Amino acid sequence: MAQRNNVIGAINLIAFLLSVPIIGAGVWLVTQSDNSCVNILHWPVIILGTLSLLAALAGLVGGFFRIRWLYVIYLVAMFVLIVLLACVVVLVYIVTVRGHGHPVPGRAYLEYDLDDFSWWMKRRVNSSDKWDSIRTCLSSTSMCSDLNQSYRTAQDFFNAGISPLQSGCCKPPTECGYTFVNPTYWISPTDTTADKDCLKWSNNQTQLCYNCDSCKASLVANLNKEWRRADIVLMIAGIGLVWVYLVGLCAFRKAKTVDHFQRYEQGFT
Repeated sequence: MAQRNNVIGAINLIAFLLSVPIIGAGVWLVTQSDNSCVNILHWPVIILGTLSLLAALAGLVGGFFRIRWLYVIYLVAMFVLIVLLACVVVLVYIVTVRGHGHPVPGRAYLEYDLDDFSWWMKRRVNSSDKWDSIRTCLSSTSMCSDLNQSYRTAQDFFNAGISPLQSGCCKPPTECGYTFVNPTYWISPTDTTADKDCLKWSNNQTQLCYNCDSCKASLVANLNKEWRRADIVLMIAGIGLVWVYLVGLCAFRKAKTVDHFQRYEQGFT
């Protein structure tokens, strides 16, 4: 009997450990400046990971010390959390599967069009109220000013593999025909009607292209890339939790059957 309890406890120790990368994925998203500006995914992931950790701890204690009601709570709670985690994994995959950057002749970096991305992601940034706070948050970072320290000539900048956010928010769209002075200062547009973002560009270092649709698109592109990375971690952890849950459920049912059989035998002695 003690050996069986130890097995159940060990199984739930694995569930406890699998909750750590879920929390880690959420914490990693918090460290990404664009995610901290948007505040969509990281808190749900951290909360799910924390609740999974607490549920696994309940299962660990309940399994080792044969506290049946605590183990039942673990089974119910973990089932709900696995379903919620699966919903998050599927949702992230669906909303990030669309949207890619477009290559520009003579440029190493890509440029982005908001219409290429999923409707759900566009809604997160298209609202003027939401974008005002996101824009303020993005403009407070050093991502654009860092470009001026790294690239002095036009050719160096055009050959640079800058991030999607830097491509969409720190410079005007290439098709506008602005002339390079430095990465965040451009003059003499040859065609301001090529794209509506051409008129939104400002050499004011606090504005740049933060009001541009290209900035919104590049933000979504950056989120897509980071969310897909986190989604892989969540999917692997979720598969592990499903396996641990099924093994733990079978062990619990077997232990319950054995206990029932022992009580039945004791009734005839």
